[in-house]
Amino acid sequence: MQPLKLGLAGVGYLGNIHLKCALAVPAWDVVGFYDSNDARAAEIAAATGVRRYPSYAALLRDVDAVDIVTPTPSHYALAAQAIRAGKHVFLEKPATQTVRQGMRLLQLARQYGVVVQVGHVERFNPAYLALKGMSLRPMFIECHRLAAFQPRGAEVAVILDLMIHDLDLVLHLVQSPVRRVSASGVAVLSHTLDIANARIEFANGCVANLTASRISLKQMRKMRLFQPDAYISLDFLDKKAQVIRLFDAHAPNLPPAEQLLEWESPTQGKKWLHLHSPEIAPINAIQTELETFAHSIQTSTPPPVTLREGVEALRLAYQVLRAAEQHRQRVAEIV
Repeated sequence: MQPLKLGLAGVGYLGNIHLKCALAVPAWDVVGFYDSNDARAAEIAAATGVRRYPSYAALLRDVDAVDIVTPTPSHYALAAQAIRAGKHVFLEKPATQTVRQGMRLLQLARQYGVVVQVGHVERFNPAYLALKGMSLRPMFIECHRLAAFQPRGAEVAVILDLMIHDLDLVLHLVQSPVRRVSASGVAVLSHTLDIANARIEFANGCVANLTASRISLKQMRKMRLFQPDAYISLDFLDKKAQVIRLFDAHAPNLPPAEQLLEWESPTQGKKWLHLHSPEIAPINAIQTELETFAHSIQTSTPPPVTLREGVEALRLAYQVLRAAEQHRQRVAEIV
């Protein structure tokens, strides 16, 4: 199968990573990139040998697909232009600046019959992929995503910058309508919320508690899942997963005895605990998501992170943001 021609829009910090990863994917023939920053474009062209295009329109003429890794406010215009030109689109998260823009892109993508994938990269984290094939029915989810302050990205609230990763994962795991959102947050080093906590209640009874901060002294990206028969711990930073499952004493197909720990339940009698650390595949998450994007185009199948999923994560992020702002206003009135 012939490689697909790919162009990149934006070669800033993350865009440069995307460029390097795309060059390593056999399914892509990276024909060039466009960046409005002249000095940055010249620097990347010299460092990589990849062709620099004088305009975005010129780049679109030569490609089958475009990878958009520009600041969020430009996503809608660039993606809409590409879709109208019949080009497939990989769109970094958040998909668009507003939910309305995302819904419009959905209409355009259907109209022009192109694949649009959103870059929720944690879906491709090896720790998360290690859960594939497991029976997951979480009823309580706890997430912590902490980072040191960086001016880059501080123009938007931490909910849209960091928490949106976990919001997408939670929606992907729970697969149930959101019933209630409550949140709080504080602006510490910027004019937007730098730390936020959200509680999300779903129609099926699941509750998710999420904390995101960009003013931490240490990094943390962890998720814990609790369900009636299991506790699952994920470390997205260190790429580790641990699963602890509970089995009845006479359950069929028990794991080997050496992997079991006997436990006497005060209400249910004898049980077995099984501690398991799934094998973690040594993969590059960004490279993998770009591989799946190419595969979706070549096979005419939906991408693993659809534009609709990207829009729903954005919709929930704005629900959290509104709840946090309302809480902040109530506190200000009291004080």
